[in-house]
Amino acid sequence: MGKYIGKRLLSLIPVIFIVTFIVFVIMHITPGGPAAAILGLEASPEEVARLNAELGLEDPFWVQYWNWLSGVLTGDLGHSYYMNRSVNSAIAANYGPTVALALFATFLSVIFGVGFGLLAVYYRKSWIDRLVVGSTLVGQATPSFVLSILLLILFAVVYRIFPVSGYRPLSSGIGQHLRYLFLPSVAIAIGQTALIARITRSSLLEIVDANYILTGRMKGLSERSLLLKHSLKNALLPILTVIGQGLGGLLSGTIVVETIFGIPGLGQLLVNGISRRDYAVIQGVILIIAVSYILVNLAVDVLYSVIDPRIALEAKKD
Repeated sequence: MGKYIGKRLLSLIPVIFIVTFIVFVIMHITPGGPAAAILGLEASPEEVARLNAELGLEDPFWVQYWNWLSGVLTGDLGHSYYMNRSVNSAIAANYGPTVALALFATFLSVIFGVGFGLLAVYYRKSWIDRLVVGSTLVGQATPSFVLSILLLILFAVVYRIFPVSGYRPLSSGIGQHLRYLFLPSVAIAIGQTALIARITRSSLLEIVDANYILTGRMKGLSERSLLLKHSLKNALLPILTVIGQGLGGLLSGTIVVETIFGIPGLGQLLVNGISRRDYAVIQGVILIIAVSYILVNLAVDVLYSVIDPRIALEAKKD
């Protein structure tokens, strides 16, 4: 198992390198720059050039990239020109809300997604099954920003059950913490719930008529017992894949929702960095999101080998 994880970690190094390089290139070929954002529109070209030189932005591209990459390798993500603070501290301050939002949204999507998938299979070929399938299509087709606006209008403006915007850390109490997270989490979770429900349903439908399930029915086992104790375990691999990819995607896909709900997470930090051309912030946030996504998927791979030992054996043979 240790060798398998080690090989996977080593294979991720080139991926992270490519991601950081692409981001660095994009940042330096787009018009504008941090000096112009800091000094404002009325700054003269001489003033902009002077500040660029002070910030090291007049150095050749490869020199700038190597300076940034060498800092990353020592744990230094750089300095924010606009906020006048280290990128490490900015990310540390904004990482918690994004992780809390992603985890709560994933929790909701797993509970309801697997639940609706089981419900559809239990009542397969009935109106309940058709209702679940139809709802999942609508859920996947509706963008999260549309859901965010609808939820805000209904539950925050009209009924005033939840706050319009903001965030409360866990230290302020679990009730307040979840109250501020609930609407944005639901807005994000609906699409993921629909996907998990569809995958759960399709995976279980391939199993419920297998020979060992038919044998269980002949022995008098209830349909509920066959679904929960026998079928679901063997359908876990594709479900876990979707959950893992969804969690990793949520860490990078909360940008719009965080902006709408005023949550001070990585998404809002990234949007502010882009608007201010703050290269160090943009590169640091994208790097952290990429690493988080990769580590989540690595954790899912490890779970694969726990659920199905044959995967670990195949890895050893390789």
